[in-house]
Amino acid sequence: MSTPPPRRESLPAPPPRNGTPVQNFIDKHVNGHAGGRSSTSTPPSRPSSAASHRRSLTISKGHTVSVVLISSALETIAASREAKRSAPLRESVQRALEMVKAGQGGDRPREIFEPLRLACETRNEKLMIASLDCISKLISYSFFVEHSSDAQPLPSPPLSPAPTSRNSLSNGSQVNLPSISLVDVVVHTITSCHSENAPETVSLQIVKALLALVLSSTILVHQSSLLKAVRTVYNVFLLSTDPVNQTVAQGGLTQMVHHVFTRCKIDHPTLHSIDSSITLHSKADVASSYSTSTPPRDSVSLPPQSPPVERPVSLAYSEQTASTLVNEDEFKARGSTNGYDQEEEPHESLDIRSEYSGNGHVPEGSHHAPPHREPSEYGASEAAHDEDHDASGRQLSANDLFIKDAFLVFRALCKLTMKPLNSESERDLKSHGMRSKLLSLHLVLTILNSHMALFVSPSAVIYSSSTHEATSFVQAVNQYLCLCLSRNAVSPVLQVFEISVEVFWRVISGLRTKLKKEVEVLMHEIFIPILEMKTSTLKQKAIILGMLQRLCQDPQVLVEIYLNYDCDSEAVDNIYEHLMNIISKIGTTPISQAQQRANDPTSPGLPPTTKIHQRGSVPPSLSTTALTGPGSSDASQPVLSEQQLRRQGLECLVAVLKSLVAWGTNSSTDNPPDTARSNVGEDIRKDSVTPDVASDKMSAPLSADPTRQPTPDGTDDPSKFESAKQKKNTLLEGVKRFNTKPKRALLIFLQGIQFFIETGFIPSNSSQDIARFLHETDGLNKAMIGEYLGEGDEENIVIMHAFVDQMDFRNLPFVDALRTFLQGFRLPGEAQKIDRFMLKFAERYIAGNPQTPFANADAAYILAYSTILLNTDAHNPQVKRRMSLQDFIKNNRGINDGTNLPEDFLTSIYQSIVTNEIRMKDEVESATPVVTPGPGLVGALANVGRDLQKEAYVMQSNNMTNKTEALFKTLMRSQRKGSRSSEHFFSASHFVHVRPMFEVAWIPFLAGLSGPLQDTDDLDIVEICLDGFKNAIRIVCFFDMELERNAFVTTLAKFTFLNNLGEMKTKNMDAIKTLLDVAVTEGNNLKGSWREVLTCVSQLEHMQLISSGVEIPDAGRKSRVRKPPTEELANESRSTHITVAADMVFSLSHYLSGTAIVEFVRALCDVSWEEIQSSGLSQHPRLFSLQKLVEIAYYNMNRIRLEWSNIWEILGEHFNQVCCHNNPHVGFFALDALRQLAMRFLEKEELPHFKFQKDFLRPFEYTMIHNSNPDIRDMVLQCLQQMIQARVGNMRSGWRTMFGVFSAASKVPTERIVSSAFELVTRLNKEHFTAIVRHGAFADLTVCITDFCKVNKYQKISLLAIAMLRGIIPIMLNSPDCGFNASADDSNRSIDDPMIKFWFPVLFGFYDVIMNGEDLEVRRLALDSLFTTLKSYGKTFPVDFWDTVCQELLFPIFAVLKSSQDLSRFSTQEDMSVWLSTTMIQALRNLIDLYTFYFETLERFLDGLLDLLCVCICQENDTLARIGTSCLQQLLESNVKKLSPARWERVATTFVKLFRTTTPHQLFDESLRVEIDGNVSDLPDSPETNGQAIVPAPLSPNEQQKNAKVSVNDRRRIFRQIIVKCVLQLLLIETTNDLLRNDEVYNTIPPEHLLRLMGVLDHSYQFARMFNEDKELRTGLWKVGFMKHLPNLLKQESSSASTLVHVLLRMYYDLRPEHQAARPQVAERLLPLGLGVLGDFNKLRIDTQLKNIAAWTPVVAEILQGFVRFDDKAFARYLPAIYPLATDLLSRDMSPEIREGLRDYFMRVGYIQGIMDRS
Repeated sequence: MSTPPPRRESLPAPPPRNGTPVQNFIDKHVNGHAGGRSSTSTPPSRPSSAASHRRSLTISKGHTVSVVLISSALETIAASREAKRSAPLRESVQRALEMVKAGQGGDRPREIFEPLRLACETRNEKLMIASLDCISKLISYSFFVEHSSDAQPLPSPPLSPAPTSRNSLSNGSQVNLPSISLVDVVVHTITSCHSENAPETVSLQIVKALLALVLSSTILVHQSSLLKAVRTVYNVFLLSTDPVNQTVAQGGLTQMVHHVFTRCKIDHPTLHSIDSSITLHSKADVASSYSTSTPPRDSVSLPPQSPPVERPVSLAYSEQTASTLVNEDEFKARGSTNGYDQEEEPHESLDIRSEYSGNGHVPEGSHHAPPHREPSEYGASEAAHDEDHDASGRQLSANDLFIKDAFLVFRALCKLTMKPLNSESERDLKSHGMRSKLLSLHLVLTILNSHMALFVSPSAVIYSSSTHEATSFVQAVNQYLCLCLSRNAVSPVLQVFEISVEVFWRVISGLRTKLKKEVEVLMHEIFIPILEMKTSTLKQKAIILGMLQRLCQDPQVLVEIYLNYDCDSEAVDNIYEHLMNIISKIGTTPISQAQQRANDPTSPGLPPTTKIHQRGSVPPSLSTTALTGPGSSDASQPVLSEQQLRRQGLECLVAVLKSLVAWGTNSSTDNPPDTARSNVGEDIRKDSVTPDVASDKMSAPLSADPTRQPTPDGTDDPSKFESAKQKKNTLLEGVKRFNTKPKRALLIFLQGIQFFIETGFIPSNSSQDIARFLHETDGLNKAMIGEYLGEGDEENIVIMHAFVDQMDFRNLPFVDALRTFLQGFRLPGEAQKIDRFMLKFAERYIAGNPQTPFANADAAYILAYSTILLNTDAHNPQVKRRMSLQDFIKNNRGINDGTNLPEDFLTSIYQSIVTNEIRMKDEVESATPVVTPGPGLVGALANVGRDLQKEAYVMQSNNMTNKTEALFKTLMRSQRKGSRSSEHFFSASHFVHVRPMFEVAWIPFLAGLSGPLQDTDDLDIVEICLDGFKNAIRIVCFFDMELERNAFVTTLAKFTFLNNLGEMKTKNMDAIKTLLDVAVTEGNNLKGSWREVLTCVSQLEHMQLISSGVEIPDAGRKSRVRKPPTEELANESRSTHITVAADMVFSLSHYLSGTAIVEFVRALCDVSWEEIQSSGLSQHPRLFSLQKLVEIAYYNMNRIRLEWSNIWEILGEHFNQVCCHNNPHVGFFALDALRQLAMRFLEKEELPHFKFQKDFLRPFEYTMIHNSNPDIRDMVLQCLQQMIQARVGNMRSGWRTMFGVFSAASKVPTERIVSSAFELVTRLNKEHFTAIVRHGAFADLTVCITDFCKVNKYQKISLLAIAMLRGIIPIMLNSPDCGFNASADDSNRSIDDPMIKFWFPVLFGFYDVIMNGEDLEVRRLALDSLFTTLKSYGKTFPVDFWDTVCQELLFPIFAVLKSSQDLSRFSTQEDMSVWLSTTMIQALRNLIDLYTFYFETLERFLDGLLDLLCVCICQENDTLARIGTSCLQQLLESNVKKLSPARWERVATTFVKLFRTTTPHQLFDESLRVEIDGNVSDLPDSPETNGQAIVPAPLSPNEQQKNAKVSVNDRRRIFRQIIVKCVLQLLLIETTNDLLRNDEVYNTIPPEHLLRLMGVLDHSYQFARMFNEDKELRTGLWKVGFMKHLPNLLKQESSSASTLVHVLLRMYYDLRPEHQAARPQVAERLLPLGLGVLGDFNKLRIDTQLKNIAAWTPVVAEILQGFVRFDDKAFARYLPAIYPLATDLLSRDMSPEIREGLRDYFMRVGYIQGIMDRS
C-alpha cells in the first residue's frame, strides 16, 4: 500500500477510481485522434489488496466492459496489416483473443500482454495508440500484478525482446523473456514507443500509460524502470511541439515525482538522529561510480542470453540537444554529452560509508541490518521483493526500495539542473536547455516543498551495494543538491536564479540542521557576494532580499544562523552580522538622480518574476507557449528601480527586527521555543513580500522540519555561545592586529603574534605552533605573513623554516611546487627576504623529491629565484622588453653544479610561467576583470549590443561557482575522514540570544532605519522605518541595553523635529506618534530614555501653544525668530491620536513598575526644570511638565509606601528646586501644587513610627530656608496654616517638618514672617500640645521655641519664647501622654524614656539659648531658667538622667575653656569676651551652687567638676583663673562637711595637679637665655597682659627644650606662659592659705592629705628660693628681656613659706590622735623650714632688701612663736640649732613682732637653762 495522500496543499495522489487529473486530461484530448479508442465507462472500484487483483478478468466475467476493454484492442491489432504480415504478432493476438473470450486471461497476464507489446513495436500509430490505451487501462485494473510463482528476480534494466532491431520479432514467442519481471517488460514496452518523431497522440498515450503505471498502488515500479518512465515523460515534455502535450507531460512528471516521494514511509526513532553517525563516504567515490562507461555490477551481472539494449531513436536527436539528457557526467569523465542512457542509471553505485561499520552496530532508524547489495540488484517489481534477501538472510523491505527510488529520482533531477546553458539557450526561454533546467529546478523545489520530512527523517536510510553500509537520505542527496545550487544560484537568467534562491530558502528553512557547513559555503560564497556585487542586477538582489524576508518569518532560523556561524570560530564569516550590514547598506544606498527623477511606484518590493510555487502547489507551466519568446526573456518584467530595492532592503531589515522581537520577547514568557515554536507550519504567506507579523505575536513560524532533533547536548546555554562569540571576536581582533601595516610593522607583527599566544589561539611560542597557526588560520593577510616570515631576526627565520617544513612538495613538478609554496604567503619585495625564502624552498623541495634533475639544492635555489624573476618580467606591465625563452635558458646555464639543466625542463617551466602567472588564489578571485569599453569610436562600435555588466557578472559568477565547488570537494574530503564535529548544529531554544544578536547589529539597524527616514517623505517608507524603530526599541528595552536604547530613542526623538517647527513635515508628526506609542508600550523599560520622550511631549505642548497663537517666552533664544508649523501640522498635533497618546503617557503611569516610575519621575523633573529655566522671569512661565508632575503624584499616591518613598525622594527634591526659583510665579504655582498634594496626602492615615508625612512636607521647610522672597515665605506659612485647619487630625510625623518650617521662619530677617510663625507656634502649643506629644514631635516643638528664643533682632519675641519654654514644663508634667504620672514601679517603662523624651529637650533648649543666644538678657534668663528648673525639679530626676544633664548640658557650657574649636560660634572676639565674663562666669557660680544644693546626688560627678575647675584655673587669662580658684574655694568651703576621705583625696590630688601644672620650670631653660640677633631687649608687652579682653587659652604642659633653637616669637610666647604660671602659682598659694586657715576646712581634712598639700607648698617654696638665690640666672633672663626689672619670686617664696609654717605648726600642736601620729613627719618638715627661713632672713641687707625684709618679717615672727611653744624636751633638743640664729637677729633692726618673739624665745631659754624662774 502506498502512503496516505499528502496534506491539502500538496499535490494530490492520483484518484484510484477515476484516474489522475492528467489522465483525465489525456483522455479528453486523445478522443478523436487516429486509432484513439477510449473506454466510455470507468474502471470498477479497485479492490483493497493486490491479491484480489490477481485474477481480475476471472472475477469480472460478468462485466462486459472488461472483456471489451481487452478484446476491442486485440481485434484492432488482429485486423491490422501488420498482424497479417507478422506471424508472431498474429499468433499472439489470436491466442490472447481466445483466452479473453474463454475468460481465461486473467491469470496469464503475460500472454495477454504479448500481442500488445508486439503491436507497439510495429511503430504503427494506430496500433500503438490502441495498445497503449489498452495497457493503461489494464494497469488501472492491476492486471499486470505478478507473484513469485510468475516471475523470477532479475537485474534491471529489462531488455527488449528484439536482439538486434527494435522492429524485429525473432521468434514471436515469450521464450526469450522468461525471467524478466512483467512490470519491467511493460515499462520497457511503453517507453520504447517514444522517439523524437513520435506522433503527439502517441506521446499523450505514453504519458497516460506511464503515469497510470507509476501511480499504481499495486503494480510497483522501481529503480531502472522508474527512471525510464520518468525520463520518457521528461523527453515528451522537451521534444513535443504540442503545448498541450508539454503541459500534460509536465503535470504527469510532477505527479510521478510526487508519488515516488509520497509512498516512502517515515518512522520516527526514539533515540538520537542517525545523521550524526552516518556520513557520506566520499563525493569523489560517488562521482567515480559514474565516471566510467562500464558501471559496476557487483555480484549480479546481466544474463548472457540478454540481448544488448538499444538506444531509443529519441537519443539521436538528444545528442544534439543536451537538455534532453538526464544524466550527463558532471565531471566530463566520459567525454560524451549523452547522459540519461538506459544502461547507466540503474547501476550507478552510491558509495556510502557509515561510522557504525566498524563495530557492526545497526544505524538508528533502520529496521534491519545493512544489506550487502543495492536494491537495484534485484528485480524492480514487487513480485521480486518477496525473494529479496541480503547475504546474511535479512529481508530488504519495500520501504527501503521506495526510499532508494526517491533518491535516484532526486539525484537524476539534480543532475539535470546542473547542465550548462549556452548563451543562445540563456536568451531563449523556449530552448530545450532552458526548459529542461527550469523544469528540473521546479521539480527539485516541489520535492523540497512537499517532502522535507523525508530528507530530515533519521529513518530514511539508503543501503549501498558497494560497501553494504547505510547513509541517511539527506547525506546521500547532499552533494547533488549543493552542486545544483552552486551552479544555478549564480545564473544570469532571472527565472533560473529565482528558483535557485527558492530552493536555497527551502534548504535553509528545512535542512540547516543537516547541512550546516554547506549552507555556510553557499551563503558566504554565493548569496552574500551577489548582494554586494556591483555587477549583479537589482532584480537578483531583490530576490535574495525576498528570501531573507521569508526566513525572518521563522525567528528560529535567524537565531540559529547567528549561533552556528557568528558564534563559531571555525566559520569563516559572521553571516548574520554580515547580512545585517549588507541589508542596511542596501536600504540606505543613495539613489542616482536618474532614478530619483523616475516616477517610481510605491508598491512594496517587486513581485517575483515567476510565481514560485509554494509547498504543495503545482509548478507554473513551462510549455513553449507559456514562456516568452527569444531575446525578450526580461522584456515583460517591470524594471526594478533602485528606490524599490532600497525599500525592499528596509522591509527586510524591519522583518529581521520583528523576528527578533517575536523570538526574544515572546519566548521569555511562553514555553521554551524548542517546544512552543516547533510546530511544523512550513507554509509561507503566499503573496506578501513583507511578513505580516504583529510585534507581539508571530504567526505560526516556518519551522524547519517536524522531526527536528534538539541540540544533542540537550541544553542551549547562552553563556556558552557568548564565550564562543567572544573567542571569535578575539580571534578576529588578533587577525586585524596582525594585518595592520604601520610604519613599525615588525613590532606590530610581534604584538599580533603575542596577542594570539596570550589569548590561547597559539598554544605556545614555539616556532612549530606559530607556523601551524599561520597555515591554518583564515583571514590572515598573506602579505603580512610574508613580511613577518621574511624578517632577518633569528626568531623569524626559525618560524619561517618551520612554516615551510609544514608544506608537502613530494611528487610535485618544480613549478607546481613553487606555486604551492607561494600560495601560503605573499613574497616580499626585498631581495634579501626573497633569497631566504628561496633557499628554504629549495632545501625542502630537494628533501621531498630525490628524483629530480637537480644535482643539489643550490641548483633548485637558483632556478627558483630565476623563475620568480621570470614571473615578474613576463607579467609586469611596466616591463618593456620581455624575457624570451632563449634568455631564460641562457640565464640558467651551468647552474646545476656546473652543468646545464635539461632544455625541455627549462622550456616547460618557461611556458608554464608565461601562460599562467604565479598568482595567489585570493588575488585571482578578488581581481575580477571588469569589461571596460575601449577608447574612441572603434571601442564604442565594438561594444554595441554588448551587456558589459552582464559579461562582468558572468565572469565573477564563474569564479564563485568554481570556488564553491572546490570548497564542497574539500568539505566532502574532510567528512570522509570522519570529522564532523565542527558541523555540530545547535538548535536555538533560549530567548536570551536576541541580546547579543542585537548588540552586534544595532549600528546597521540604526543606520538602515534612520537613513531612509531622513531622506524620504514617502509616508509608506516612513511607516516601515518607524515600525522598525518600534521593534528595535522593544528589544533594547526588554534586554535593558542602555547604550543602544539611548541611541534609538534619541534618534527617533530627533526625527520629531519638535525643536525646529518650521521644518516639520508629516513624517515628523508620524515620528511623534511612534515615540508616544513607544512610551505607552515600553514604559517599564525605557529608564534613562524617558528624558527624550518627555522632552518631546513638552515640546509638543509647546508647539500646540504656538500654533494656537499663544506667545511663549523662550529665554536664551531671543535673537532667533522661530518659524511656526504649518496649519495642517498644527491641526494634526491636536489630533485625537496624539492627544490621547500624550495623555496616556501620564495617565497610565500608575501601571509602571516600581523602578520604572522612578525613572519616569526623574526624567519629568529634568524636563520640568528645563521648561522653567527657559521661561526666565516671565509672568507666564512654562509649567506644563510641573503640572504633569502634580498629576503623576496624584495618580501614583496609592502605590505601596516603599515605591512612593522612592518617587517622592525625587519629586521632593524637584519641588525644593522649583519653589526656590527666582521667578516668583513659578514658586507660587509650585507651592500651591504642593499644598494641594499635601492636602490629598494627609487624607491617608499614617501609622506610628513612620515618617512619610515628614518627608512629604519637607519642601516647605526647604523653601522657607532657601527662598529669600518674603511673599513666598509668607505663602509657605499660609499653606501650613490651611493644612493645620483642614488636616490637623491626620497630622502624624508631619508635625516634625512643620516645626522645622517654623524654626526656619524664626531665622528670617522679615519681622512679619517671624511674628506669623511665632503666632502659629503659640497657637499649636496651646491648642494641640497633646497631639504634638502623642505623635513624637515634642522635641521638635522645643527646638522650634528655642530658635525663637535666639531671635536677636526682636527681643520681645525672644523673651516671649523663653517664657513659653518655661511654661511648657508644668504642662508637660501634667500631660498624661508624657508619662510622668505613671506609677513608679512600672517596670515595663524605660526609666529614661520620659526624661530623655521630654525633660531633656526643654533643658537643652535653655542650654542652647545660653550657648548661642545673642541677647545678653535672653541668655541671663535662660541661665536662670535652667538652674532654677534643675533646682526646682531635680529631686525627681533619676541619677542616670543627672548624669546625662551633667555630661550633655552643664559641663559642655565650659567646653570653650578646653577647646578652641568651640570658639567658632562667636562672630567677634568681643562677643566671646562678653559671654565669658558674664554668662559663663555666672554659669560656673550657678553650677557650684547647684552642686552644693544637690551634693548628695551630684557627689558622683565631683571628679568632673574638679576637672572643670582645673581647666578654668589653668588659663592664661588670670580673670578666669581667679574665678576658677574662687569657685573651687567656694565649693570646698560650702561642702566641707560632706566630703568623705576619698573625696578629700581627690581634692588633694587636684591641688597637686594644679601646683605641678603652674610651676614655671622653663625659667631654668638655658636656651631661653641665649641672645638672638643681639637685639631682643625691647619686646613689647603682650596684649593679654593689658586685661582688655578675656580669651580662653589653656596652659601648655611644661616642656623641656634641650639644645633646641628657639625663635624670637617662640621665646616671647614662652616668657608669657612663664609669667602666667608664676601668677597662677601665687594665686593657688593664696587659695590654699585661705582654705587651710578656715578652721572648718582644717578640722575636716585628713592629716595625710594635709601633708600632701604641705608637700606641694614646700616644693613651691623651694623652687622660688632656688630661683631667687640664682642671681646669674635672673640677670640672664633680664638681659634677654624677660622682664623690665630683675625678676624674682619673692612673694611666692614668702607666701608659700608662711602658709607652710602656719599649717605645720598647727598640725604639730594638734592634739587629735591622727595628727599626733603624724607629728614626726610634721617636725621633719617644720624644723628645716624654720631654720632655713631664719638663716636667710639674717642675710638680708637692710639697705637694699627692705622689700624682702618686709615680706619675711611676719613669717620669722610666726616661726619664733612656734619654736617658743615646743615642749621642754623638744626645745632643749633643737636649742643648739635655733639659738645662734636667734642671737644673730639681735644685731638687726627689728619690727615689734620679731622683737616680741625673740623676747619670748630668750625667756624660754632662760627657763630651760635654769637661768630664770617660771614664776
